[in-house]
Amino acid sequence: MSSGSPTSGVGRIVAGRYLLLRRLGSGGMGHVWLAHDQRLACEVALKEIVFRDPAEAGNEREARVARARAEARHAAGLRGHPHVVTVHDVLEHEGLPWIVMEYVTGAVDLRELVTRRGPLAPAECARVGLAVLDALTAGHERGVMHRDVKPANILLAPDRAGSPYGRVLLADYGISVQPDAGETRYTMASALVGTAGYLAPERASGRAPTPGADLFSLGCTLYFGVEGRGPFERESHLAALTAVVTEDPLPPVRAGALEPVLRGLLAKDPELRMTAQEAEAGLSALVTPQSDAYERTRTDPGSPSPWETPPVPPTGPDRLGPVAAASGARRRRRSPALRAVAACGLGLVLALGGVWYALADRAGGGTAAPYGEAVGLGKPLADGDCVLVDWPGGVRFAGTPRLSLDPTCGDKAPDGQVVAFVGAASAEEARKLGPARCEERTRELRDRLADVRGHAVVPSGAGFAAAGRRTACLVLGAHGPLYGPLGERRRFGTAFADTATMQKRDCLDVRSSREARLVPCGGRYDQQVLGFTRLGGDVTLAEARTSSDAACARDVAPRDYGFDPSVYEAGSWTSDGPWKSGTHVVVCTVRRQNGGTMGGTEP
Repeated sequence: MSSGSPTSGVGRIVAGRYLLLRRLGSGGMGHVWLAHDQRLACEVALKEIVFRDPAEAGNEREARVARARAEARHAAGLRGHPHVVTVHDVLEHEGLPWIVMEYVTGAVDLRELVTRRGPLAPAECARVGLAVLDALTAGHERGVMHRDVKPANILLAPDRAGSPYGRVLLADYGISVQPDAGETRYTMASALVGTAGYLAPERASGRAPTPGADLFSLGCTLYFGVEGRGPFERESHLAALTAVVTEDPLPPVRAGALEPVLRGLLAKDPELRMTAQEAEAGLSALVTPQSDAYERTRTDPGSPSPWETPPVPPTGPDRLGPVAAASGARRRRRSPALRAVAACGLGLVLALGGVWYALADRAGGGTAAPYGEAVGLGKPLADGDCVLVDWPGGVRFAGTPRLSLDPTCGDKAPDGQVVAFVGAASAEEARKLGPARCEERTRELRDRLADVRGHAVVPSGAGFAAAGRRTACLVLGAHGPLYGPLGERRRFGTAFADTATMQKRDCLDVRSSREARLVPCGGRYDQQVLGFTRLGGDVTLAEARTSSDAACARDVAPRDYGFDPSVYEAGSWTSDGPWKSGTHVVVCTVRRQNGGTMGGTEP
């Protein structure tokens, strides 16, 4: 593990008003920045037009500027829509337009979320689809086609109720067009506008944009959300475009009850493609299932996302089908004496069953493997247990892993640790609700770490009692081992074996450029962890140790966290683990420029 060389970052002020804080992302049009509006004292997002080639042709330069103005106009026309990112203004700075937009706190795009936490459950994907469909329909009613619906343009953010992904927003009208208004299409004559693999076949063939083309792109996006890959994902853009026009989508394996909607939206012939009204009906049936829709979801749910709760079946009279209703009618015609005999018999069976269960439970809590034979543990997991994970086929987070313990929590480079438990009334409840409850219980810790995922170890039916009637909640390295304990289970004064267990707001005692120890933030310390960034796949570990500070100053600037840039600077730590796993994660810290120590009263 190594600390990088010192550097610091600076910001720009746009139009004498907006202080650029950090870059949020980049695309074909340029960069999106988090900025501070010095006049209104609030945070906004600014979209900057960037011309990477100084010799870019004048006509194309003019067209791209015009496209930015069109984006602002189209998105502003949807101002106030609950599922569209709000555009506040478009301004000129140094001869180029900047778009001032709503900054959505805590937002993550669908592509990043699925990459980080795995595919969505079919019902959750349907909820996202309904929101995006609502936004697209509002645009279509104004004659505006989005033309670039894809996972990276769908944001999920906390809502007012506190649900971390409850708010769904469609972003980036940068290549939208309003054909009925006679608008110029601001594109290069030789270029297709859109994203390969998400472009409708008719658009790839050069035909005009229509609402149906946006629906095809929505189908591709929902396919990605539930499957974790695009339906026409190929090794190159050209191969993806060819597949869109000539090949069928890759067969879905996780879509479950969502598959008919995907099939309808992905019809290559626009005349046969599912309409917006049909898509709304199909998606609504998954989000709020009626009795028949619920049966399809229950019997064929696909592979539920580990961080979403499956829909709870309706109860009461509405759940009764015709057979059950007829049976009920026959029961109502039975005599009181027959009902009494049946009740007595049922009571005796329940009583005897209860005695057997109580005796069996006291006899040793059950002898079955707590989590099933595939997991391989003979005893239930305990809080703080460090685990080694063997995934079937070597594919991480695919299938049921076999677990073993690392008693020292370090000798064998553990893959993760048990950090919480959630109880259940039955094995069925644990199976249905355990994974989602574990995600909630571990979210705070996972958000403080750079490259981890949650995993629930659910009791088997036979081992429910042996497992203590609870699901074990693990935090595992997303791409490799964690090399040691997590969170509050770490001991102050212990040296970090790898950056994988460093978490946001950790305070570090730096012994050398290769050694840092965890210390309480209430005393004196040398550095504090602010966040993380990633370096490119072609950057070697040796190169990272000289360039990581600059990356942290750019992406996790201390100024953004309240540290005076004249006093503090960005620092960084790298280690072998992220380079062995290929993630190239860098830990970003803040430190004093003069090398002095910091104290608990500092920001």
